[in-house]
Amino acid sequence: MSYPGADPTRDALAGVRVLDFTSVMAGPFASRMMADLGADVIKIEALEGDQVRARPPVRDGKSAYFGHLNAGKRSLACNLKAPAIRDLIYRMIANFDVVIENFRPGVMARFGLDYATLAKINPRLIYCSISGYGQNGPKAHHPAYAPVIHAASGFDMVNLHYQDDTTRPAASGIFIADVLGGTHAFGAIQTALYQRERIGQGQFIDVSMLEAMVGMLVYETQAAQFPGDARRPLYTPLRTTDGFIMVAPTSPRNFEQLTEAVGHPEWQQDPRFISVSDRNANWATLLGLVEEWTCLLSGTQAEATLAAHGVPCALYRGMEDVLADPQLAARDAFADIDDGAGPYKVTNPPFRMSASRTCARNQVPALGADGSTVFEEELGLTGDELAALRAAGNLL
Repeated sequence: MSYPGADPTRDALAGVRVLDFTSVMAGPFASRMMADLGADVIKIEALEGDQVRARPPVRDGKSAYFGHLNAGKRSLACNLKAPAIRDLIYRMIANFDVVIENFRPGVMARFGLDYATLAKINPRLIYCSISGYGQNGPKAHHPAYAPVIHAASGFDMVNLHYQDDTTRPAASGIFIADVLGGTHAFGAIQTALYQRERIGQGQFIDVSMLEAMVGMLVYETQAAQFPGDARRPLYTPLRTTDGFIMVAPTSPRNFEQLTEAVGHPEWQQDPRFISVSDRNANWATLLGLVEEWTCLLSGTQAEATLAAHGVPCALYRGMEDVLADPQLAARDAFADIDDGAGPYKVTNPPFRMSASRTCARNQVPALGADGSTVFEEELGLTGDELAALRAAGNLL
């Protein structure tokens, strides 16, 4: 997609430099978006590498999962427990704008790489810590991955409350807390960079994945404080001859459009559906009547008819269909990258900017591939010094 006057080679975060100590998903998600906008992101990995490097799908030893989360970055694999590595990072930190880490609280302090220490060297540093529960509080040091946070946040039990045909929380497979936490971290870092331009000073950012998830439960937070008898209308899948469709007639006008689309304009005068409160009280009945219509049609036919009348709707699709979606293609929602084991698609950021690129970069770093270059360029280390670090087991 192009805009009048746009420069397709301009990067909004060109010149912003990031030391990325993150692994797995939440932190890498945040730093990859920074790389998508042109930041120079150096991924600091343990000598054995980010554990996601081994997660499927793996082709010829390369994880597409890892590549999706880390495209556009460089890799430096080292032993963070080694004083020699710590001292090299001290020497480099003045040249960087951002540090991102998602260790458990206290780990970076044990490495001597916490915000208080690094900010003394570089007061303009933006330092972002992402953790399950945040940096303080009684559960701050508890281990937490996304499925744990889904349970702790109330999300899973709220979702169970909305299901009439099951008695236990759903299994977890999509890591919402990681993506949401990473997205909030990305936004907070940009805000801090903007503020630094005005006050000349960096700051510490504490991102809690738990609070990100709780913040998503807007209605539920209020309903828990002010419970009532009326149940919230639920949007349920409606069966078609070949699958399911979601129909969401949320506004009064949508309801009128729906009645016209399914050939029952008389529903507009039905006492069960006249007002918003009437429709809410008889919501399941309304959807049941609509399903009597949808189940006679294919999903494509139902969607086309409803959409032609302005009714919000969408077919339920698998990821294979999503990857081939013309709407996403028109938006350049995917980028092609190649990690050495062949090309594949990854998502671009979901926003476009008129004066800069917002896209995944076709660069997936091999473990430790850039360590020598980074230390040579940043600190002028010689081949002998690099060899000594490797001989000591401190650098890959």
